[in-house]
Amino acid sequence: MACGGSSGFPNPSPTPPLAPAENDPSYQLRGLRDWALIGNEVDAGNEVLEISLDAPKGTDYVDAWLAGGEGIRFTKGDNGFTASIDLSELGPGEYEILFAANGKDTAFAKHVFKRSHPLYVVVSTDWDDADTSDEALALQDDLHAEHPELLLTHFVGPYTFTDPEVSQEREELLVNWLKGMRDVHSDEIGLHIHPYCTFVEAAGSILGIADIECNTSESTVHANDLSGYTIRVSAYSEEDFTNLLLAADTLFEDAGLGKPTSFRAGGWTAELHTMRALEAAGYVADTSANNWARMEEWNAPFSGTLYAWNKEHWASIGDASQPYYPSTDDILVTGPETLGILEVPDNGILVDYVETYEMIDIFETNWDGGLLEAPVNFSIGYHPSNFNPAFKERITDTLTHVDQFLASEDKGPVIYGRLSDMAKVWRRAE
Repeated sequence: MACGGSSGFPNPSPTPPLAPAENDPSYQLRGLRDWALIGNEVDAGNEVLEISLDAPKGTDYVDAWLAGGEGIRFTKGDNGFTASIDLSELGPGEYEILFAANGKDTAFAKHVFKRSHPLYVVVSTDWDDADTSDEALALQDDLHAEHPELLLTHFVGPYTFTDPEVSQEREELLVNWLKGMRDVHSDEIGLHIHPYCTFVEAAGSILGIADIECNTSESTVHANDLSGYTIRVSAYSEEDFTNLLLAADTLFEDAGLGKPTSFRAGGWTAELHTMRALEAAGYVADTSANNWARMEEWNAPFSGTLYAWNKEHWASIGDASQPYYPSTDDILVTGPETLGILEVPDNGILVDYVETYEMIDIFETNWDGGLLEAPVNFSIGYHPSNFNPAFKERITDTLTHVDQFLASEDKGPVIYGRLSDMAKVWRRAE
């Protein structure tokens, strides 16, 4: 016979009881989960199950056995039984908990749950223009109202602060709207650069250095672009682009938006020296790696070189591409020596190029409904400059599909994430 515990009852059995043919409904368990996520620096996950139990009269003690381990004794109180079951030592997998009362050989209940890493859904916005319409702002407000857990990463263009066509009143409205997105919804304010000449030519005076010459001849769309909008970001040297980043930082901080630490290049046109500049300027995550095959709209006569450039420079990026730290000599792969900035592939790209069924297809390519052996990222987004009801419907329908699997509701592994936070999930190897 087992030795008696301090309560006068036998200690929990070191071996589990038999599983029941079916759970006994007279025992009411609360606090169990179907999905128990593995925590990280960004999200605590579900490292402990706080279980409570209402049991029939005559139940003296209750024990639980997790994954075939030794018994865990519940605490009996005035309002039933309670136990804290530690999951922190469990890696990814499917696990069983058995519950038995009064030392019975057969459990009164069995529960099976998935222990999984999170599936992060990152939704971002590319500010291609200096201004954004009131309609587009309102539609984005609606996204937050309709999807309460949504986090947006706003890749804001610094040209809002240097374009003479944007009045001070309008600038203040946009800044206040962004601050509201950050302060009310916990959105991130990142940086997006199309190298408009109004910004490039102002950068020198912002930093108190020599002027940077605006490039107008290396467009991915036109023979020349005097505005600078369609010029490749990578057309600027590492030194010049570092200074552009620092000038943008100054503009953002002066406006009260804080120092951005995440980035996407206009047209996804970043190269290795662009990444080095980002790292030097204190950026922790980039999402310029482009799922180019999904932007076939640009693969047409008279559309310039944007599609061909992305196809060549992001050749290996596709639907299932996941975050990585680029090698110091190859932006497409990781390696023994890496840059200190995380590359988060834009695997779902933007609603301009993918319809709802395509975004859902990419989502399901990255998650088949089962538990995840490692964190996974799914990235989608839109341009505020052309965000209209039709595009809003595309992304709303996609997010409605995603919301079916929210970890907060114990429906799956989905967590909405901000881009910079992904650098805390995918840690650089020491």
